[in-house]
Amino acid sequence: MHRISLITFNLRQTCRLLGTACALVLGALISLPSAAQGSWPNKPVRIVVPFAPGGTTDILARAVAPELAKAFGQPFVVDNRAGAGGNVGADLVAKSPADGYTILMGTVGTHGINKSIYAKMPFDPQKDFAPITLVAGVPNVMVMNAEKAAKLGINTVPDFVKYAKANPGKLSMASSGNGTSIHLAGELFKSKNGIFMTHIPYRGSGPALLDLVGGNVDVMFDNLPSAMPQIKAGKLKAFAVTSAERSSAMPELPTVEEAGKLKGFEASSWFGLLAPAGTPPDIVNRIQQEVAKALATPAIKEKMLAQGAIPSGNTPQQFAQLIDSEITKWAQVVKVSGAKVD
Repeated sequence: MHRISLITFNLRQTCRLLGTACALVLGALISLPSAAQGSWPNKPVRIVVPFAPGGTTDILARAVAPELAKAFGQPFVVDNRAGAGGNVGADLVAKSPADGYTILMGTVGTHGINKSIYAKMPFDPQKDFAPITLVAGVPNVMVMNAEKAAKLGINTVPDFVKYAKANPGKLSMASSGNGTSIHLAGELFKSKNGIFMTHIPYRGSGPALLDLVGGNVDVMFDNLPSAMPQIKAGKLKAFAVTSAERSSAMPELPTVEEAGKLKGFEASSWFGLLAPAGTPPDIVNRIQQEVAKALATPAIKEKMLAQGAIPSGNTPQQFAQLIDSEITKWAQVVKVSGAKVD
């Protein structure tokens, strides 16, 4: 960069003598950085998913990746980097070059909750990232191993609470990791009902669901898109959604607030793309525009809605405002639930 500046300075001095022709050369040199930026992408782009395959974060990343590949003419490769409630993968992106070739499928956990629940964070969710766009919002759903629910006579949220109170510590609660909305929804449910369940964190919804279906754990407040196939297959018993309103994908399910008479209970999830801080705005805006186009197509929009996800595609500024408000909101939820991760 210093070399280009020195050459430019020398050319300016020479141009005073040589006139118009030299000015054209100088203009071309000065435009080199923007031309190089305009060539993005000229190699594959990595989308880091901070959880194991099979969960909603992974599902959404794999839904947008081929659309971005078609739009930009380069592969967009999904790279699963699970651990620490999403912090491992998010930190990898935060510390990556701000050149548009490594982006994150962030979540309400990595960018809304973890700042409040983890004693130490390896990154700052606001300062270390350039928000690109919110991809989708989803409700969580309270699900139990169907066979175990039938055996114990648990058919509703009140049934579940009654059993949990009568059998403290006998039920286990799976989550996709410490600090995720799946974890916090369960902690909030425990707190508001005065019950105890053993929390078992996994490295993503995929492995947690496998153990839930296998009967190794009892209940989970999973994202609706990843849980829905097992609900429809009859392997999981769904009791209620954790959103403020019922989901259009499963309108027969009440909200936890309705079913459990828990006023104000709301613990939904969201997922969005972010780049390392300092990524050129042109690249950020181009990705946002293509994601918005893809999410607006009938095929993708209908597929997401059918899975229980509500597509977005909002602007970087709107996404940044959402992150700010969610950090404030979840700090209160963490306080109420008493959840903490050392």
